[in-house]
Amino acid sequence: MLVWFVVGAVIAVALVFDSPAMDFRLVALGAVLPVVEGVAGGPWVLHTPITAVALLVGVMVVARGHRLLQRRWLAFPIGLLAHLVLDGTWSDTEVFWWPFFGLGTLGGSRVPEFGRLGTGLLLEFVGLILGVWAWRRFGLGDPTTRRALWTEGRLTALRRV
Repeated sequence: MLVWFVVGAVIAVALVFDSPAMDFRLVALGAVLPVVEGVAGGPWVLHTPITAVALLVGVMVVARGHRLLQRRWLAFPIGLLAHLVLDGTWSDTEVFWWPFFGLGTLGGSRVPEFGRLGTGLLLEFVGLILGVWAWRRFGLGDPTTRRALWTEGRLTALRRV
């Protein structure tokens, strides 16, 4: 389940934040990185909002006084938060509210992405359809727009209606 997370997160963040300085490559990375925890034996800290919030605070503190740098790097924890929404991680109380329900609640189970094959395939299909819509909506048919996304992480046609 990669297409659903990448496309869903990029579209949601682009439409909600409408920030030309945001690096959508980092949004995509943050949205798919928790899937790696499937190899590590279950949902771990990347499936908890406390990790994303800690990263948000870290970016704000480290890049204090550099507004454009903050806006660019906030994309990664925002992508992590988008993953939690798109994955339905919030429905697993013990994982979502870690460490408040105990420190031993992480790992040892399947990550939500791999626990529902049929739904996962449906979401991938929906992600492909949304991807076609996003391709048109953000003008990615234009080579200059595509190049800006790949090299700088920007959606140059973001403000287009």
